[in-house]
Amino acid sequence: MLTYRDIDPVAIQLGPVAVYWYGLMYLIGFGAAWLLGRWRAHRDDSPIHPRQMEDLLVYGAIGAIVGGRIGYVLFYGPGLLTTDPLAVIRIWEGGMSFHGGLIGVLAALWLFGKRTGNVFFRLADFAAPLVPIGLGAGRIGNFINGELWGRVGDVPWAMVYPPMGPDPRHPSQLYQFFLEGVVLFIALWLFTRKPRPTMAASGLFLVLYGSFRFMVEFVRLPDEHIGYLAFDWVTMGQVLSLPMVALGAVLVFLAYRQSAKSEWPVSP
Repeated sequence: MLTYRDIDPVAIQLGPVAVYWYGLMYLIGFGAAWLLGRWRAHRDDSPIHPRQMEDLLVYGAIGAIVGGRIGYVLFYGPGLLTTDPLAVIRIWEGGMSFHGGLIGVLAALWLFGKRTGNVFFRLADFAAPLVPIGLGAGRIGNFINGELWGRVGDVPWAMVYPPMGPDPRHPSQLYQFFLEGVVLFIALWLFTRKPRPTMAASGLFLVLYGSFRFMVEFVRLPDEHIGYLAFDWVTMGQVLSLPMVALGAVLVFLAYRQSAKSEWPVSP
């Protein structure tokens, strides 16, 4: 049994200015996406030029932050839009939704594609392997902040988090870091090392992330103000992840069916 060592959420304090670890995790995610994207953009089959990576990153960052916050209010803050609509812009109070952020990023890719004349799914396939490092970094931020803990468990690596009592708990943030960050990145990066049918990388991202998130939700505690939605185990995260898996499987199927007909171009 392990004990969680309290970590100051403030990484750097410069007078009245505080730099939080969670904010640095966002910086790491966006920085990694920029570096990897610049490298991938030099490939002959890239949908963008390396010089466009900065613009694409700005679009994606805005989409992730705006979509993540709106998604949190819609999915995890029922009634806030009517009782306190300004809660949407109070990001400093905490609360971001991955599923909302994903929708925001997809909207940003669509807008970027309209502006540059790119096919949406070619951009989505290009971006898919760039996302997992940011997801993993975000889960480390959750761990440092002491949030999103799991249920009580008896596994050897279970941790006692004193503010929640003496019982050891699943460090579900670290499970998500490993699956959504490390495993997802390796799988997508290896998969996209050679050209694949358009939509295949996007579909694989949805299938893997949705599956990983669905599994971890079995040991992760649901948001206290929402609780379990059904049967004392169904969570909002699972409800939102199942459609991802289904849609991803459809995209992969369509990608390879169309590829077999040699009708669609390939994505990087």
